[in-house]
Amino acid sequence: MKEQTISSELIRGHIDTIILRILDEGDNYGYEIIKAISLASQGEYELKEPSLYTSLKRLEAGGLIASYWGDQSQGGRRKYYRITAAGQTAYHKAVADWHYAKQLIGKLIERSTAADE
Repeated sequence: MKEQTISSELIRGHIDTIILRILDEGDNYGYEIIKAISLASQGEYELKEPSLYTSLKRLEAGGLIASYWGDQSQGGRRKYYRITAAGQTAYHKAVADWHYAKQLIGKLIERSTAADE
């Protein structure tokens, strides 16, 4: 049985939306966001730290997330991120756009039974 892989390029354009989805479930910090993404993909995708923090900076600069420092724990203070109201709106729009794009791309690249006749 051939193992299926996906190009990271296909996911890269959706990293912001993936992070917004994780934060829509609750505030979180970097390492836990990476773990949540790995868990959601059942280990099939691992977001690298540089990509995560680049995205978090972009999302924060755009007002879609906000950060705050949590209480000090065993390893020191953690920077937490939370989704803003604008982030929730952007997340829902991105999901709707993704569904539309998926449907359109399917029409463009898959063969329908009518076209095969």
